[in-house]
Amino acid sequence: MRIGIVTPSPPRSHYGNSITALRWARILKGLGHRVRLAQGYKGERYDLMIALHARRSYSSVRGFHRDYPDRPLVVALTGTDLYRDLPRSRTAQESLKLATRIVALQPMARRELQPPLRKKLRIIYQSVTPTIKIRRISAVPQSPRNFDVCVIAHLRAIKDPFRAALAARRLPSSSRLRIFHLGAAMTKAMARRARRETGINPRYHWLGDRPRRYVERTLARSALCVLSSGAEGGANVLGEAIVAGVPLLASRIPGSVGILGEEYSGYFSVGNTEELARLFIRTETDPKFLARLRSQCAKLAPLFSPVRERDAWRRLIEELGT
Repeated sequence: MRIGIVTPSPPRSHYGNSITALRWARILKGLGHRVRLAQGYKGERYDLMIALHARRSYSSVRGFHRDYPDRPLVVALTGTDLYRDLPRSRTAQESLKLATRIVALQPMARRELQPPLRKKLRIIYQSVTPTIKIRRISAVPQSPRNFDVCVIAHLRAIKDPFRAALAARRLPSSSRLRIFHLGAAMTKAMARRARRETGINPRYHWLGDRPRRYVERTLARSALCVLSSGAEGGANVLGEAIVAGVPLLASRIPGSVGILGEEYSGYFSVGNTEELARLFIRTETDPKFLARLRSQCAKLAPLFSPVRERDAWRRLIEELGT
């Protein structure tokens, strides 16, 4: 089968949607399909098209539906779709009406859809396949000199990328906490701010964009991972941290609660520096609390199995009858 995966941004860019598209392409090729990644639809002959981002891919969705009205069309929802665009964007809403199926990355996405659309929805968790063999380093006693925390996020406003750095400024002098931030600056202004923060905040270190193996090793050696986003459809880093056995401190947003669960103990309010600082102190000084977070995350690891994601895509394609 010829499958097109279209994204509004370049397929090999830094954005999370592009990373997702590349992973889906590998899965679908492994299932025996011919797959083409493209920045938008330009009249290609596909048996099935998958479009990431309901609003920004609307022209591609409309074009494919016009050219091939009887062929299946899947629209994959992003965080900005779910939590910014759908309530007010007619084009995002129209994309979902034209879609044969809708894919989301976590189950709380269902709440954002109108009832007639929910029957189209399928949840496919993003799998994690480490490129290094990770032995659970956080299960080994951490250095008594440091309590290392990682932030894995490109520097974009929606990620609230400096929240951990600001919280670290509020820690007592006795704290051993250090923050290592991996991610590309998407604007020159963000790069300047990251360099300035590194210069004035002895607990914060911006490492910039790094190869995946470097990121995985940094994550595996960390006591915690922080996800401070204002909105997510289902962040890759959640699964990566969980599979690595690294507990998370996460902003309480639907995209994270949908994966971690309502009862997870490591949430802070979006943009709340003081709450995050208190969580830093508690995780550093209370081994039982840190162990609880680790246990809660460990129970979620099976969600991110590559076999599970592959089977979900196979079932969806079989369901579409293609």
